[in-house]
Amino acid sequence: METIERVPLAPMKQRARGAAARSEGFAEQPPLPLAAAIRALLRCAGRTTILLAQRRVRQPRAHVGRTIRFHDGTSAAVYRETVIDDAPDTAPAVLVVGFRLRGIRREWAHRVFRIESELNTILFAGFPGLVSKLWLRADHQQTYRGVYQWSDPDLAVEYVRALWWVLALVSERDSIHYAVLPGLVRDEVLDDPSLIDTVDAAPGGWWRPEAPRI
Repeated sequence: METIERVPLAPMKQRARGAAARSEGFAEQPPLPLAAAIRALLRCAGRTTILLAQRRVRQPRAHVGRTIRFHDGTSAAVYRETVIDDAPDTAPAVLVVGFRLRGIRREWAHRVFRIESELNTILFAGFPGLVSKLWLRADHQQTYRGVYQWSDPDLAVEYVRALWWVLALVSERDSIHYAVLPGLVRDEVLDDPSLIDTVDAAPGGWWRPEAPRI
């Protein structure tokens, strides 16, 4: 009897969501209903308080000052990192969030925002699944970005749908966007952005890191 050689199938790519999505099925989801978002933010604040008391929220400086380039030709430097110690990392995902502040253009105003923004830690550090966040300065188009590591892509989406209401208070609403890249580790992607090609993601944009210049 003739033996048929079986060729292993290539692994199926995980599908990106948000601004990185290829199809409407994985497009950006609308914000949570306001009441649901408020409940999620209150739960987050309570959990952040516990994490702070346990000294599990850290701000290492290894990435601070690092400049990250993006596919749209912009670049921005990291001004803060927030890490949750002992956070699970069961299904890694990268989350990139972008927004432009409303009415803030002068450097002194951006400086004030960067200082004040540390107070916002209580509104995100306690969301389930957060591993780490890099806070980026505004680029030359005035876009701020947060580049996160999450332990689960679904939890990343739920977070950003609640976060929208916080950002909408101070940002141009049509500037608030996000991209979720499942199965990827942020620091590996920043060192080798070609890893994004292992995910079924739309071509480049404001969310896609570019290779560091040598």
